[in-house]
Amino acid sequence: MTVYEVRIAGRLDPSWSGWFTDFMLTSGPDHTTTLRGTIADQSELHGLLARIRDLGLPLISVTPTN
Repeated sequence: MTVYEVRIAGRLDPSWSGWFTDFMLTSGPDHTTTLRGTIADQSELHGLLARIRDLGLPLISVTPTN
């Protein structure tokens, strides 16, 4: 398992947390949102990225943190 930080453009309000139940959402001063959580494998990572794409959220970066 790996902890990832996924940054997207724009600030998501708390109502978005239902779409990302296993992730902590943090808004940054630069009008971005960071999703931080544990991802078990590449399949789960691709599922998260597909969800972000399907919701039309602009992806900035994906960073493993451990």
